[in-house]
Amino acid sequence: MTSPFAQMLESIRRQRGVTASLIAAETDGVIVDARLQVGQRGDRVAALAASLYRKARRSATAAGFGAVGFMHLEAEKGRLCAVGRNGLVLIAVARRDANIGLIRVELLRAAEGLA
Repeated sequence: MTSPFAQMLESIRRQRGVTASLIAAETDGVIVDARLQVGQRGDRVAALAASLYRKARRSATAAGFGAVGFMHLEAEKGRLCAVGRNGLVLIAVARRDANIGLIRVELLRAAEGLA
């Protein structure tokens, strides 16, 4: 049986520099569906991204900034991008040299499918 998120995850995964695409529950980081390269730890990525997104959303609301539209974490060995809708977080893991602008556009477009 094909996941309802398969096409969404594939469109993100096809972006140059993206090594993984996942959908996780915002509350606990449990993976709903994922497209990972062999050897990637999707459970850890999902838990980290969901936790960061949840905290960013709560902090932005508390500070009066409104809703979080896009979250980007840049680290020594790569980048983590996330958008959320309806209790789900759509996540992209990318290499440091990836074009974040293109990934952002694709994530926001794909997130419409979570609404």
